[in-house]
Amino acid sequence: MSRENGQPEAGASGAGEQLALIREAVRETKTERAKPRTWRGAELAAGLPVARVLVDKGLVHLDRYFDYAVPAAMDAEAQPGVRVRVRFGAGEKGGRREGGKLVSGFIVERAAESEYRGVLAPIAQVLSSERVLTPELLGLCRAVADRYAGTLADVVQLAVPPRRARAEAKPSPAPLPPNAAPEPGSWARYGAGPGFLAALTRGDVPRAVWTALPGATWPQELARAVAAALAGGRGALVVVPDGRAAARVDAALGELIGEGRHVLLTADAGPEERYRRWLAVSRGAVRAVVGTRAAMFAPVAGLGLVALWDDGDASHSDPHAPQPHAREVLIQRSVNERAGFLLGGLSCTVEAAQLVETGWARPLTAEREQVRTAAPLVRTVGDGDEARDAAARAARLPTMAWQVVREGLQRGPVLVQVPRRGYAPRLACERCRTPARCRACAGPLESQEAGELACAWCGRPEPDWHCAECGGARLRAQVVGARRTAEELGRVFPSVPVRTSGRDHVLATVPGAPALVVSTPGAEPVVEDGGYAAALLLDGWALLGRPDLRAGEEALRRWLGAAALVRGQAEGGTVAVIAEPTLRPVQALVRWDPVGHAVRELAERAELGFPPVSRMASVAGRAEDVVELLKDAELPEGAEVLGPVPLPAPDPARPRRPGDPPPGEQWERALVRVRPGQGAALAAALKAARAARLVKREGEAVRVRIDPPDLG
Repeated sequence: MSRENGQPEAGASGAGEQLALIREAVRETKTERAKPRTWRGAELAAGLPVARVLVDKGLVHLDRYFDYAVPAAMDAEAQPGVRVRVRFGAGEKGGRREGGKLVSGFIVERAAESEYRGVLAPIAQVLSSERVLTPELLGLCRAVADRYAGTLADVVQLAVPPRRARAEAKPSPAPLPPNAAPEPGSWARYGAGPGFLAALTRGDVPRAVWTALPGATWPQELARAVAAALAGGRGALVVVPDGRAAARVDAALGELIGEGRHVLLTADAGPEERYRRWLAVSRGAVRAVVGTRAAMFAPVAGLGLVALWDDGDASHSDPHAPQPHAREVLIQRSVNERAGFLLGGLSCTVEAAQLVETGWARPLTAEREQVRTAAPLVRTVGDGDEARDAAARAARLPTMAWQVVREGLQRGPVLVQVPRRGYAPRLACERCRTPARCRACAGPLESQEAGELACAWCGRPEPDWHCAECGGARLRAQVVGARRTAEELGRVFPSVPVRTSGRDHVLATVPGAPALVVSTPGAEPVVEDGGYAAALLLDGWALLGRPDLRAGEEALRRWLGAAALVRGQAEGGTVAVIAEPTLRPVQALVRWDPVGHAVRELAERAELGFPPVSRMASVAGRAEDVVELLKDAELPEGAEVLGPVPLPAPDPARPRRPGDPPPGEQWERALVRVRPGQGAALAAALKAARAARLVKREGEAVRVRIDPPDLG
């Protein structure tokens, strides 16, 4: 038998001899393929010559590892977890893989053999000997990718920050010894609070949903939970919505346990400094992390606690594929790494209520008497009062609200929360509150300088507008922005300073002197000494009227966030909410009962089959592509397909976001709903269908999102 081309040699005789030769040739061929020794004369690693590489290509049909040969010169550095450069997309030429582009990747494993039926291309370069993709982090990324129907490469890109060579060249400091166990402090106000801290110090795995009392003490309470985990010799991770919240927890933790035992991971630090801090965590020099969304993947050694603050905040959901939510990632880490879990907030989401209802976590709340003492007095006003009140018709504020402001300014600053930023108001029918929209493109109408109406999207004038619902011809401002509200209040109180806080300019703190502070939700500054004397929550009906499954929950969350900055009833703190008083979120605010509101919302969603009781996926793209993908997908038994329906065009006034359709394209969206326990099967089916379409190059790309937060 010729070993080069597999044809019989001349003169060979005997079936047994031929069979033996064939078997020997096959064995040698397999050995040569499985254990590469040279590449164009270059010696390869002797022990484990094969490296399995995760290539930085986030295409769903390439979501697997690729084998490469390890040159002997790279044997010591090419270890699992390091960054490498490899040639990808090479073709076969003369029995060797040629060409291909240089791409980045990570070695995930070294092996003695390869299943690839060809000659392996070698690793082109080891970028760094730093093992940044640990086995624990790789396992977490794989679990997140599977849950969200995404690719491992996309999740790793979110989890491992870009390399900075200067930061890698510097050594990390030596780890400090554990701190002393903290005192309960303000955790004593919660019945199970001291026990939760003690469990963390002992090394137990407590899981709790914490409804924080109003006030400014929650950063100190989070810091004590971290200190308790560190005192037990384990690590801790805290994820908060924004840099302001992270700075508050960072300051509280530094004051409690001193510097050097934790790091702050936020974008404000800059790429190099942030990577330096991340390396300190990865190397085990620091065992506590406080950070924003991206910190949910921080490779904390010996993790003993994962904590998330305000899980209802939209910033916890990553906008980049596969769009994981920090809450679900931290739940996964708590299970995988046997770490304690703390989900805290002033409000309570339905997902948090479900964790308690299923018994996965325990409630961590204060007694009603403690809540009444800490919460301000909440006063309501309805639309009927507005209609009867001339002051309300003039400036959106009833007489009661003006009284709250005047009395509050005698004792300190007054907070005014408005739902949106900006000067230009959006308009709605005065009678039925239906938004005023263009008859040509359905864009929102706005008032021009001369008083005429025109579409904000296409510019088409609307000289003779009438409401399509009730026939009314009178309009009102649906939302008046922060700047216009500040001007209105400034004219009424000319001797009082007026400060604004919003997206363009967010104030961290304000003095305790009398002033009007006009803010958008989430941008409310903290009073330096004490709390606000009073607060106004304007245009509540605009928040509650949003076409969103979470409208009531989100309105209550925003109201509680602002009201919690106001002094308690014992100190005269008062909050006026301008909304219909009989609505459930308003009543929950008056009683300061976010848990009760979440429990009732969860019960209603269970009856209707809405998330989180069911699992749901959004499939968006061109109409024909959505239909074809759903037809090809092997959906779980009993899956229910809702739609597809046309998606509204993105507002051209805002920046383009990931997931927006290309300009000029009309997209449709279908929702796929499955029973509890079928979420993994749903994600796998949609991912497989997308991969098959990409391989066959059928149609355009379709975007899939698991558990979409923006259900109408």
